[in-house]
Amino acid sequence: MGKTTEFDAASYLDSEQMIAEYLNQALASGDTDLLLSAIGDVAKARGMAQIARDTGLGRESLYKVFATGAKPRFETVLKVLTALGIQMRADPRGL
Repeated sequence: MGKTTEFDAASYLDSEQMIAEYLNQALASGDTDLLLSAIGDVAKARGMAQIARDTGLGRESLYKVFATGAKPRFETVLKVLTALGIQMRADPRGL
């Protein structure tokens, strides 16, 4: 029987367009746990140690922030998004 490996979305996030689409889909789902997990995947793809340095947060703390069921402060999420070079914006629904 063949050995299976765990799926790691971070390994597929290899372009700015792919990252943006991945985060947009997670945001559109309305599932906050999924969105946090997606942001964590992007952080892993970019290098969690570098994101930790850029945000001033500990690497281990960042892994905890994006763990399933975590309830991070919005300020922390914004710091990570800024370090990732991701901007959030609001658009009216249906456009």
